[in-house]
Amino acid sequence: MRGPPCFASRLGVSRGHSYYDKLTSMHSEQNTSDMPDPGAAQEPDLQSLVDDRTRDIAEVPAVELINTVAVHLLSAAAVKTGLADDPAASDLKDLDEARKLITALAGLVTAAAPEVSSTHAAPLRDGLRSVQLAFREASAVPDAPGQGPGEKWTGPVS
Repeated sequence: MRGPPCFASRLGVSRGHSYYDKLTSMHSEQNTSDMPDPGAAQEPDLQSLVDDRTRDIAEVPAVELINTVAVHLLSAAAVKTGLADDPAASDLKDLDEARKLITALAGLVTAAAPEVSSTHAAPLRDGLRSVQLAFREASAVPDAPGQGPGEKWTGPVS
């Protein structure tokens, strides 16, 4: 059984030759007198993109960024805990990954709560508690109270 064709062979590079050699020879075969310098042409465009992205990020309030990251962590933790609204949810379950995500979420929510106000922190705490409880239910061997994912930051969840 043969594997997929090698990228090198599609470039016409035989064994013993490097990609660099092939690319260098391809470049030298082209007539570059009428071609603009790619580095010079792309430099202003790249810089303007970076400037635009920096302005975009600067316009987003910290509370919104914190909430967005927390919701992404919460959603991923829910999927990895087996709470996905999908017929194959059990196939997506990965408690090792869920533990990491829940711990990261707990750290973020606990650290950010004083900064984002209770209006924003309360729903995040509720979601965190839900995935912590779901993790406990999904575990074949439950963690001792206070030893579950994120409980270092939130205290025991029951």
